[in-house]
Amino acid sequence: MRLTEVMEETIMQRRQFCRGALALGALSLAEFGPWQGISAFAREMDEFIRGPVVRDIPLQQLSPHVWMIYSPDGFPTPENQGMMCNLTFVDTSAGLVVLDTGASVQIGEMAIRQLARQFPGKKVVALFNSHYHGDHFLGNQAFVEAFGDLPIHAHPGTVEAIAGLQGNSWRTLMEKWTNQATLGTRVVVPNRPVQHGQEFRFGDVTLRIHHYGRAHTPSDICVQVLEDQLTHVGDVAMDRRIANMDDGSYVGTFKFYEALEREAPSSIWVPGHGHPGPDVLGWNRELFQGIYETCVAAVEAGRSMEAAKELVLQDPRVSSRARDTRGFETHIGKYVSLAYLEAEASAF
Repeated sequence: MRLTEVMEETIMQRRQFCRGALALGALSLAEFGPWQGISAFAREMDEFIRGPVVRDIPLQQLSPHVWMIYSPDGFPTPENQGMMCNLTFVDTSAGLVVLDTGASVQIGEMAIRQLARQFPGKKVVALFNSHYHGDHFLGNQAFVEAFGDLPIHAHPGTVEAIAGLQGNSWRTLMEKWTNQATLGTRVVVPNRPVQHGQEFRFGDVTLRIHHYGRAHTPSDICVQVLEDQLTHVGDVAMDRRIANMDDGSYVGTFKFYEALEREAPSSIWVPGHGHPGPDVLGWNRELFQGIYETCVAAVEAGRSMEAAKELVLQDPRVSSRARDTRGFETHIGKYVSLAYLEAEASAF
């Protein structure tokens, strides 16, 4: 039986249970009173309706203090259960720090299992969410449940977005895209707003926050590990994947890269998607220049959006990456449209 069939059967069983359990809910109300009963019943149902366990993915060491759980997939599916984002960990003498927590409580729990094997007895002491897309913050729940009321750091705009529409929207989308594999996940909002240039000292390791305006979203942060010459860039840059630019800016991304290279020189850039390495920013910059600069030229020449797309696909900076870039065929049209609209807006 395929994974999707198993999941569908499990979900059907749970739904049947839920219908039968309504009577138990009524008993809870009668026994404990309306508010206590509803709360107790809701907790019981939340614990029961839960997606399957995520398979273990071992840790990889990137530098003296930094480890990663690498995600081979770039997009959520029922088969990968939403495991589409790299999870990064900083091992300090004060405890473990987590940079992005994954797309579900199940993914967060898988990460905690790996940390317990590699660092037995060592606790997680802080979380950082790079931005408000769900694959980077929905795992917060697992760490809070395992380690208590942790400080969860994020840009003020990210805190506001997750506390607002983005939090539950992403939770719902992940359930939809994974055929309910992420059921049981709840939104845990970051509770520590951070500012550009702010530094955090965790024992023998110093983390510095970088934010240079709108890039992938309006409120991306990158976290520099000073002692390791390594910077976690989240989705500001990706490896072999086109970043979602629906909330972003090509021009802002170029400025962000220039500032990072100047202010956070690193031998390793750690992306939210794809492999870390020294050329992550360079790979993204050239691809984005091929898209955006071609659109600028098309707008200046009075060419249509469709004509711009044809020109972009002919640009060697873009065509040379088509074969090994995840989601290229399905997403390149949208990203050309976004680049064209940004170029058009800047022309006025």
